[in-house]
Amino acid sequence: MNRTQYIRQKEKKYHEHCYANYKLFEEGSWLHRPVSGVIEMMNLFKEQQYVTVLDLGCGVGRNSMPIAQKIKTGKVVCVDLLSSALHRLKQYSYDFGVADCIQSVESTIEHYQITANEYEYIVAVSSLEHVPSKSELENVLHNMKTGTKDKGINYIVMNSSVEEIDMDTNVKLDPLFEVNLATEEMLYMLRKIYIGWEELRVVVKPLEYRIVRDERHVLLRTNAITFCVRKKFENA
Repeated sequence: MNRTQYIRQKEKKYHEHCYANYKLFEEGSWLHRPVSGVIEMMNLFKEQQYVTVLDLGCGVGRNSMPIAQKIKTGKVVCVDLLSSALHRLKQYSYDFGVADCIQSVESTIEHYQITANEYEYIVAVSSLEHVPSKSELENVLHNMKTGTKDKGINYIVMNSSVEEIDMDTNVKLDPLFEVNLATEEMLYMLRKIYIGWEELRVVVKPLEYRIVRDERHVLLRTNAITFCVRKKFENA
């Protein structure tokens, strides 16, 4: 088993435990609310009759559900590699009355084919750092750009400079992130790839979480980067 397979196995176990024990939008986990900025940006599309959205690493629909509720007509394509997450996403889409516009796709992010000039809004929250390598991350970002319509928006939240520390022994662990770049390097890469796009929101927020990995209590430290940009008219 290579490192990527090992990390994905651990991530699968962690997420399936979370999805099985916590309901969407109930307090007790990170599922209890969407990313507020992701939903706020939907206001920029409120005059449009039809909106197409891509949610990469959608999970059970933490952001997809409220996005779909804000659309008059359109579609939200929800991509995740966990079939169990997509099964729950489908159930939640009926619970929240948005099943007609939710489309689920079981795929890794790096293998998902993004159709060119297809989407007004592409969202990737805490998912892009789980592609296998920096080069594949760059490929995905370029594909996201290509898939975005003029004046469309990409909203990215990524962890950077991640540390994981065993809380019992205070020993630093190997962080279970396939791509773990220094914050400055990550920002440089994003700005280089999205050169010419309008920056709507760029924020770096230091965060700490207490998580459980293999029944060990672990402190996860990260600089969470919010990078939200809008594509300008090609002929502008």
